[in-house]
Amino acid sequence: MSKSPKAAKPSSKKAEPAAMRYCSQPIQLPRQFDPAVDALRARAIINGGKKWVNGTQLTYYCYKAGDAVPAAWHGKAADLREVGIAFEAWFKLGIGIGFKEVSRPEEATIRIGFDADDGSWSYVGRDILNIRDPLARTMNFGWALNTSYGRDTALHEIGHAIGLEHEHQNPYAGITWDTGAVKNYFNGPPNNWDMQQIEWNILRKIPTAEVKGTSWDPDSVMEYAFGPGLIIEPVAYRNGLSPKGGLSKADKSWIVESYPGAKPKEVIPSLEVGLSQKLAIKAGQTRVFNFTPKRTRTYRIGTFGASDTVMVLFEITPSGNVQIAGNDDSGTDLNARIDMRLMNGRRYQIGIRLYYAEMASETSIMVW
Repeated sequence: MSKSPKAAKPSSKKAEPAAMRYCSQPIQLPRQFDPAVDALRARAIINGGKKWVNGTQLTYYCYKAGDAVPAAWHGKAADLREVGIAFEAWFKLGIGIGFKEVSRPEEATIRIGFDADDGSWSYVGRDILNIRDPLARTMNFGWALNTSYGRDTALHEIGHAIGLEHEHQNPYAGITWDTGAVKNYFNGPPNNWDMQQIEWNILRKIPTAEVKGTSWDPDSVMEYAFGPGLIIEPVAYRNGLSPKGGLSKADKSWIVESYPGAKPKEVIPSLEVGLSQKLAIKAGQTRVFNFTPKRTRTYRIGTFGASDTVMVLFEITPSGNVQIAGNDDSGTDLNARIDMRLMNGRRYQIGIRLYYAEMASETSIMVW
């Protein structure tokens, strides 16, 4: 992302009020690897572990009146509109994943509540898949979204859902906090965070393996606004930090780089039963293949080679891609495998994201 400025920049956006509320991420245990997994391989897996596979259509549902959840989770019409606008703002960048609002929570990957007493938060990227209960939220909005700060909050939480972390926790930011001032501020109203929340959401540095880019973007929509007295270094931000608002240039470039959209006239290769095709991609990249069965039966789709991948099987429908199976072989000595009964004449896509390969050119995929 963009480099840290050497001096404070004038901002057209006024600093937020001192008593503002912030996104509080659910605390997650770091992934543990078998000792046989070397550091380079583990870093590659962590780097891509929360990203979705290109071709994914992320379905979302906003809880509303009539749903069998606490009434506090129900969204108001104005907030529901802003959620849809925020999803569209990310999608219209031309990225290789899509979003679709569905009519039932059990059909949704992302389930959104509006509990004012629970703050704003979202699980990050593919961590969402661990929350399977259709009556469990994967995202919440704790304040009105039809304000400038609320609209940035909607973009921010969706940014988490597609794999972005908090930008101020980027180790390349070089931020030195006044730890005591930070703890006093966030421990008090209106956030009322405990020390574990403060450590996880503010003071903790994200491992470099999870950083999106090699520098800090103080204008990212994933960056908080901070008042004076919390940051010691860089000196330029001792009197406060105020992002410009909205998606920054670096936000847009990172998301397009991570989820590249289809190029004009790009032909997606098709798989034939019994014929392998090389992935021929680098770590972090995705490859998509088409497959149309010529008869109905159970097929095995698998990778070959010393590699770590996540593989997802989609059915192509008039309303978009529907994920019907997936397998993540990262950190194991196994290859990705999907066994699925597929129907003659229906159209399917297989998306594979490569985490790591000893020899990328030797990693292949085949249907048999």
